[in-house]
Amino acid sequence: MEILYVMIPLGLVLVAFGLWAFFWATGNGQFDDLDSPGWSVLDDDRLPGPAREDSDPRPPEQPK
Repeated sequence: MEILYVMIPLGLVLVAFGLWAFFWATGNGQFDDLDSPGWSVLDDDRLPGPAREDSDPRPPEQPK
């Protein structure tokens, strides 16, 4: 029975932390755009990576 003196305040602290985290995330825009991340999985475009020496898209320089 004495465990209730620990568990009830601990439960209230956890609920308060969860509410704080939810309102913090809402205020910082974490839930603003819920559709774009799902559609980005279907996008086949590759993002440009770091340039490598052997794959330079510019033509080689002509000697003078």
